[in-house]
Amino acid sequence: MIDMRIHIFFILVFVPIILFSQTETIRGFVYEESSSEPIIFANVSLKGKKIGTVTDDNGYFIFPNIPEGDYVIEVDFIGYQKETVSISIFLGKTPPVQKIYLLKANFELDVVDLSTEKTENKNLVNSSVIKLTSKTLEKLPSLGGEVDLAQFIQVLPGVIFTGDQGGKLYIRGGAPIHNKVLLDGMSIYNPFHSIGFFSVFDSDIIKKTDVYTGGFPAKYGGRISSVMNIKTRDGNKKKFSGKISSNTFSSKILLEGPLLGKSNKNIETSAIFSLRSSYLDRTSKNFYSYISEEGLPYAFTDVYGKMSIFSNNGSKFNIYGFNFLDQVDYNNVTQLGWMTYGLGSNFVLVPGSAKMLIEGEIAYSNYNINEETPEEELTSQINGFNLNLDFSYFISKESEIRYGLQVAGYSTSLELINTNNFFSQIDHSTDFGAYIDYNFSKNRFVFNPGFRFQNYTSLGENRLEPRISMKYNLSEKIRLKGSGGSFSQNLISTNDDTDVVSLFTGFLSSTDNIPNTFQDENINSLLQTATHYVLGFEYDVLNNLSVNIEGYYKKFNQLIGLNRNKIFEDIPEFSNEPDFLKKDFMIEKGDARGIDCLLKYNSKKISIWTVYSFGIVNREDEIQTYSPHYDRTHNFNFVFSYLMGKKKLWDFNFRWNYGSGFPFTQTQAYFENLDLSNINLSDFVNNNGDLGIIYSDLNEGRLPDYHRLDISLKKKINFKNSTFMEISLGVTNLYDRNNIFYYDRVNAVRIDQLPIMPNIGFNWTF
Repeated sequence: MIDMRIHIFFILVFVPIILFSQTETIRGFVYEESSSEPIIFANVSLKGKKIGTVTDDNGYFIFPNIPEGDYVIEVDFIGYQKETVSISIFLGKTPPVQKIYLLKANFELDVVDLSTEKTENKNLVNSSVIKLTSKTLEKLPSLGGEVDLAQFIQVLPGVIFTGDQGGKLYIRGGAPIHNKVLLDGMSIYNPFHSIGFFSVFDSDIIKKTDVYTGGFPAKYGGRISSVMNIKTRDGNKKKFSGKISSNTFSSKILLEGPLLGKSNKNIETSAIFSLRSSYLDRTSKNFYSYISEEGLPYAFTDVYGKMSIFSNNGSKFNIYGFNFLDQVDYNNVTQLGWMTYGLGSNFVLVPGSAKMLIEGEIAYSNYNINEETPEEELTSQINGFNLNLDFSYFISKESEIRYGLQVAGYSTSLELINTNNFFSQIDHSTDFGAYIDYNFSKNRFVFNPGFRFQNYTSLGENRLEPRISMKYNLSEKIRLKGSGGSFSQNLISTNDDTDVVSLFTGFLSSTDNIPNTFQDENINSLLQTATHYVLGFEYDVLNNLSVNIEGYYKKFNQLIGLNRNKIFEDIPEFSNEPDFLKKDFMIEKGDARGIDCLLKYNSKKISIWTVYSFGIVNREDEIQTYSPHYDRTHNFNFVFSYLMGKKKLWDFNFRWNYGSGFPFTQTQAYFENLDLSNINLSDFVNNNGDLGIIYSDLNEGRLPDYHRLDISLKKKINFKNSTFMEISLGVTNLYDRNNIFYYDRVNAVRIDQLPIMPNIGFNWTF
C-alpha cells in the first residue's frame, strides 16, 4: 500500500511537467492598493484579444501559451478603477510575475455590473455551489451590527435549520455529520455555536466561502452530503488597522497590519488577530427578562490569529491558529461545554517558469465536548492532523488540470456514564486520498470530469469515486448544467436522528458493532456511502437579475447510526434474535430529492436574494420507512437590502423566512409504569410507578409552520483617514411569532423558539 501511494505521488507531480512543454506564459496577481489584500473574481483580459479570465482565491490569473509580441493587460473590478499594464513577450524569456494594484473608485456606479459572475459562469460549471464573500454577508440583517456566516448559511438553497437554540444545519437531506467544514484546509468538527445565530468564524476575517450542497468535485472527500470551504484574509500589508464593536450579544476586537513594519520590494508580511466574546447569558437577564428569569444560558469565546509572509513573485506562507469555546447551562437540566483548538500552516508557491500553481496545508486540531445531566454524563473527543498538497496545471486558455494528495490521521473517543451503564470506545484512523480534475471550456461547452481514490487504512477499504459536471451555454444568457458522483465517509455520529433537541455531538471514526445483513443482503462495508445527481439551468434575465434553478437526487446507499430499535443485549442468551434488535449501531438507507430556486437582483441601491426550496427526505431501516425530523418540505427566504441617502450611508435590511412543519412522533397514550420485580403483592396498591409513554409511529405527525421576520437599520459615519463608525438597530422575530421548538411530553409544556429580541450595537473601523 505504501509503495502504491509513492507511485501515485510521483505520477501526479511529475507526469504533467514532462508531458507539457514550457511555453511563454503571462501570470500575475491582483491586489487592493490600500491593503495589498488579493482581489478575487476580478476580470483580467488582454486588450484587443478574445482572451480573458477571472482571478482565483489568491487573486491569481494566468494566460498560458501566449505568442511573442506586445500586449496590454486590462484589470477591471466593481468599485475599483480600471488598471492597464503593458507587457512584452519574447520567446525563450519568461516574463516576470505581474503584481497589479487597484485603487478604489471615487465615483458612483449607476448600475452594478455583474460581468464578473457571468464570465465565471460561462467558463465553470458551478453546479450546486454558492460562493459568498464578506460583501455578500453584509446584505443580511445583523444582530447588533455584526453579520455572521451562520445567519447567511441559513438562507442558502437546500439548507434547513432546525432551531434558534441548539439548532443544526441539514443540507439537501444530509445530517450534520455528513457535511465537511474546512477553514483554510483544516477540518472544523463543530462550526456553529449552541445558540443558532453565531458561527465560530468572525465574518471580518473571511475572504471567501464556497458552499457545495451536492455533487462536489473530486478535490473533496470523506463526506457524503456537502462541503463548506472557508478561506480567511491575510491581513493589511500596508498599514495598521482594525475594528472594535460591541452590542447586546457580544463584543469583538480585530487588529491587522504589517508584521515587521514597512514592507520592502522583496518581501511583505502581515498579521491578523480576532477576539470575540459573548455575554448574552448576563445581559439577557436585563434586556430580555421576559424570556426567562435565568436569561439565555449561552456563552462563547472565539479567538483567531494568522501571520503571513509574501515573496516578490506572489508566493506566500501562512501560519494560523484558533481556539473556540462554547458553554450552555440550563439549571437542573443540562450543562454542556465544548472547546476546539488548532494550529496550521498553508502556502501558495508560484514556480519560476512552469504553468503551474502549487498549494499546500498541514494542520492539527482537537475537539472535545462534554454534557452532564441528572441522569448521565457524555464525553467525546476527536483530534488529529491533515496534510494536503494541490497542483493546478494550466494547459491552455481552454483547459486546466487540478490534482493532489491528502492524508488525514485522527483519533476519536466516546464515553457514557450513568447509573446503569459505562461505555467507552477509542478508535484511531488514517485516510489517504488522491484526486485528479480536468476542466475543459471551449465555445459553449464546459466539461469537468474527475476521479478520487480514497483509502481508509484502518478499515482496509479502498474506494474509486468518479465525479463529473458539465455545462452547455445555450446563449449568452441561458446555460444548462449538471453534476454527479460517488461519495463515502467513515466518520459517524452518536446522535440519534429521532432527537428533537440535541446539543451533544459525539464522534466515532468507525464501528463494527453493526448487523451482518440489511434487508437480507450481506453488509460488506463499514462505510457510509451516497450517490448524487444534479440538473439545473441559469438564466441572466437582465444585467442585474439572474435566476438559478436546480433539481437534485441524493441516494444514501448506506448510513450508520445509533440503533433506536435495540431491545436485546448482544449476548449468547439472545443469539437467536436478529442483529438489528441487539447491535449498538444500525444500518439504514434513504434518499433526498428536491428543487432549489435562487433569484438574485442587484442595483446601485437595492439587493434582493430570494430562495425557495422544495424537498422530500426519506429514511428506511429494517422495521420502517419514515421522514427524519429535519424533513422540511417547503422553505422560503426573502432577503432585501436598501442603501439610502445621497451618499448611501443608511443601510436597511430585512429577512423573512417561512418553513413548513417538521415531522415529530405523536403521543398515543400515557400509563403508569410499575416495576414489579421487587414488589410484594401486599404492597402493590401502595406503590406508585413512573410515567410511561406509548408513542405512535415514528415521525407520523407534523409540527406547525415556522416563520420569522428580522430587520436592521445601520448608519455609517465617516471620519478622516478611512476611519468610520456604524451604529445599528435591529429586531429579531419582529412580530413575535411563537415558533415551536419542542414539546415536553412528561410535563405537558410547550417550549418555543426565541421571542422578539431587539438589539443595538456599534462598531468603529480604523
